[in-house]
Amino acid sequence: MGFNLLILRAGGLSEGSHIDEWPAKLREAIPDIEVNVATSNGEAMEMIVEADAAFGDIVPEVFERATKLRWVACPQAGPRAGYYHQALIDSDVEVTNTRDIYNDHISNHIMSFVLSFARGLHVYVQQQMQRNWEPGYEIINLPDATAVIVGVGGIGGETARLCAEFGMNVLAADPRVTEKPPGVAELYTPESLDEVLPRADFVIVTVPETPDTQGMFNAEFFQQMSNRGHFINIGRGATTILDDLANALEIGEIRGAALDVFQVEPLPSDHALWSMSNVIITPHCAGAGPYLDDRRTDLFIENCVRFNSGAALKNVVAKDNWF
Repeated sequence: MGFNLLILRAGGLSEGSHIDEWPAKLREAIPDIEVNVATSNGEAMEMIVEADAAFGDIVPEVFERATKLRWVACPQAGPRAGYYHQALIDSDVEVTNTRDIYNDHISNHIMSFVLSFARGLHVYVQQQMQRNWEPGYEIINLPDATAVIVGVGGIGGETARLCAEFGMNVLAADPRVTEKPPGVAELYTPESLDEVLPRADFVIVTVPETPDTQGMFNAEFFQQMSNRGHFINIGRGATTILDDLANALEIGEIRGAALDVFQVEPLPSDHALWSMSNVIITPHCAGAGPYLDDRRTDLFIENCVRFNSGAALKNVVAKDNWF
């Protein structure tokens, strides 16, 4: 038994990557599989007619040519806006993503932000560049601090565990999770965030971009935070209104911010956030780290084996919510 698989290499999936090894590995795992590799949407339009499954960015003009398609594997955890187009959402085609392969790398990046703010490293590094010896940063004692984590899936859950290991009081909000993950002291729905934001020394955002989270972190949100609070976003840039954040920092509504994702990337060189001493900016690199290619490969091959046998797929997406 086997199936017809299309691997679409368009959309940034360059030649010479780990994906080149997939056809051979797939044929070893599923001897009867038929693997076709397309390097453009034009090629994919021809190949998808017979495909039972596809990997890649299956845009509407490709998707409409499908006749047998039952599964699409998204190459990312949170793909570009528009990946989940209406025809795909309305169809019976299952979609999976790559969530959970970045949990350790991104949670470590978050903790580097937390520790920097707790000990003043963001201030002292700037002073170092100016040869300025000026101690006195008001430290945050983490066992006395509270973190509010918005989104406790894989990344948020691992971050909650790490925060708790440092002795922090961890509160969390999530629309899907109904039982407290390890390290979480209190669990809320997103609708109840206004009750807990004033308690937060750190608000840590890990949510993906969805119809519900676009622009979620705005002026009203920052007004609800404590003026001792720090806002950290490593989820998706479209969730946060940067001008509102800059204004909240400027007038002292919150104490600091650290961002790895932005509404526009790269962040425009003239944006106010660049010059703020209480802001840490990293260039969308929180997910960087070893073993990702191996993890992505293992996940995809396992799902192909599951698809071939009729078993449930891993990382199935709620398409209308993009995650």
